[in-house]
Amino acid sequence: MVSDSMDSQKSLCIILLVLSTIAIIACLVVNFEAWIVYTIAIFGIPVWVLSLGLLTMAKPRPEDAEERVKEPFTGY
Repeated sequence: MVSDSMDSQKSLCIILLVLSTIAIIACLVVNFEAWIVYTIAIFGIPVWVLSLGLLTMAKPRPEDAEERVKEPFTGY
């Protein structure tokens, strides 16, 4: 059960990371209207940072792997 939710969270984070990266790069390359660029900046950049952080936190160190299974959000 925990593994399934972790896998779905990881795949969702990867999808959000890819979509926000594409949106940010598109704003840099293509000359969109200002409100589109502002909207992507307001939502796309925080989603990019959040998904990258969640992907980084999802990988436990080998010595902490067993603790993370028991208590997934307390292993720093």
